Amino acid sequence: MNTAGSFNEWIPGLDRLPRLLVVDDQPLIIRVLNEIFKNECQVSMATDSRRVIEICRKQQPDLILLDIMMPGIDGYTVCRQLKADAMTADIPVIFVSSQQEVENELRGFDVGAVDFITKPVNPVLVYARVRTHIAVKIQRDLLRASALQDGLTGVSNRRRFEETLELNWKQDLREQRELSLIMVDLDYFKRYNDYYGHLEGDQCLIRVAQTIKAVLKRPSDSLSRYGGEEFVCLLPDTNQQGAKKVANDILLSIETLAIPHAESPLASQVSVSLGGATVKPNLTMNRADLIKAADIQLYQAKQQGRGRYMGIQLPADAAGTDCQTIVHDA
Repeated sequence: MNTAGSFNEWIPGLDRLPRLLVVDDQPLIIRVLNEIFKNECQVSMATDSRRVIEICRKQQPDLILLDIMMPGIDGYTVCRQLKADAMTADIPVIFVSSQQEVENELRGFDVGAVDFITKPVNPVLVYARVRTHIAVKIQRDLLRASALQDGLTGVSNRRRFEETLELNWKQDLREQRELSLIMVDLDYFKRYNDYYGHLEGDQCLIRVAQTIKAVLKRPSDSLSRYGGEEFVCLLPDTNQQGAKKVANDILLSIETLAIPHAESPLASQVSVSLGGATVKPNLTMNRADLIKAADIQLYQAKQQGRGRYMGIQLPADAAGTDCQTIVHDA
């Protein structure tokens, strides 16, 4: 269906198919909605309301069409749970229901829905409403991304890193998975700036940032500029060996980049030092423990000659521990 141009033509800045999740226990309704949106969206479907939170955390849909009367957990409860979870709170929800009483609509808005559509669905109406709410969501995401992006390198800024760390910490704590963090620092960058000038220094930072970003293959991995010539990689669901592999890939990629550095006592080209830490989040620790541990490992990598990686595995009782005393993985 196309009443006034495709989603991509109608929504400025949209360079992909929007992700739409349809939740209904009636296969016929799912088929109807899929037929309406199959050419405009990446449509996912669920008939079990108990799986909605899990699906949304993994897929991050741009919009949910949610039936109210579902077996097990009703749509109102599902919507309330979505809005209470930081990872899913911003996903707009449109209720789809055969109930047409005003009280039901008001209750839907009270729990956080953005709209209410009655069955049987009118294809033209549901198309227009979904397109409108996806447009609002995409524009909001673009504005937010702009505010959370480093203006020079194009990667995430420190504020975005802190938000992402908070979300991944909670998720890995809930699912009892390991979380790794790698600090990356350009070696002798002040000397580089003094010798080549700040414009060349900016170009160097851009090339290094984009090179590191290319190493991070998974959508869940993220790179942020932490400050100055320092970057941070956040690797959810990654153990110590996985972090070490990523770090070694970064070292090799920067070496292959071969940016000349005439003033480096270490090499004739730009190099980086890396410090990493891995932890299985628990209630006795906080995010600062992980950052501190990685930062100390970065300092030790510099002390031992730079141009290398050092990492550690934090024990479960590492809160407040002097991380220099923990055995590292060079």
